[in-house]
Amino acid sequence: MSLKVIKTKYWASLLSVFLVYAIAIFVGWSFLHYVNWPISVIWKTFIADVLATIIVYLFSVLFANTSVYDPYWSVIPIFIAFYWLIINNSTDIYFKPLIVVILVSIWGIRLTVNWLRGWKGLTHEDWRYNLYRKKHSRFIFELINLFGLQMLPTFLVFLGCLSIYTSVNVKRGQSNYLDIIGGIITMVAIVIETISDEQRRVFAKRRREGDIINIGLWKYSRHPNYFGEISFWWGLYFFALGSSLSNWWMIIGPISISLLFIFISIPLMENRLLSKYSVYKDYKHKVSSLVPLPVKKK
Repeated sequence: MSLKVIKTKYWASLLSVFLVYAIAIFVGWSFLHYVNWPISVIWKTFIADVLATIIVYLFSVLFANTSVYDPYWSVIPIFIAFYWLIINNSTDIYFKPLIVVILVSIWGIRLTVNWLRGWKGLTHEDWRYNLYRKKHSRFIFELINLFGLQMLPTFLVFLGCLSIYTSVNVKRGQSNYLDIIGGIITMVAIVIETISDEQRRVFAKRRREGDIINIGLWKYSRHPNYFGEISFWWGLYFFALGSSLSNWWMIIGPISISLLFIFISIPLMENRLLSKYSVYKDYKHKVSSLVPLPVKKK
């Protein structure tokens, strides 16, 4: 296949995914705008989020590619944040809400761009989804696809987004030291994700067969990118506490996302790496799983 054909297919795939998300966001927005159910804004946004996820799921079935859902994690929170900012600050937009939405936007745009840089088009599907396809029948896989691979992340990310809602629903003069802590954690988390993703990209270009990444942040954490992602949601939680300590229960968001990475994402990735690289066992013994720490000596 010529390079020209490959590039053409890539841009056709990108356009297809863009249209899928345009339709999904339009469906969610239409529900928010035209359906006047007597429910809270949070519940209404959640239903719109679920509807948008269903649209993405249907197209992932049509394309026979679950990776169509992958950018949902980073794209939709931006729209949710702006929607909540607008409805809660119809006349004046104060400093804290603006900062929170800007940070969410930077995080979401960066993560989406990072996905684009590694995406190979609709002809490629993430290895984890292929694993489920091979292990299960079509019916069972589609149940896993809808509820486990797409609806579950949507639900967990929405729990994390609850901190955004209360953070943008504040007035002038309500910022405090907890907001400063939240801002620092969130910004550092974005930097950690950015650096670790870039270091992984540099390593991939220079990698020799059998090598595993152990440069930069990857010397001190086996998954610094996951650490940055988890930290981001904890940073947003401190913004929520800064709005009111009564928002303590929103800790369910960052805890749920942390558990997703610790008990699902990391084990899946590590099992694959252990099966592919003999040296990974030693690396795993010496280097911290998540939090960057000094390397253990033998």
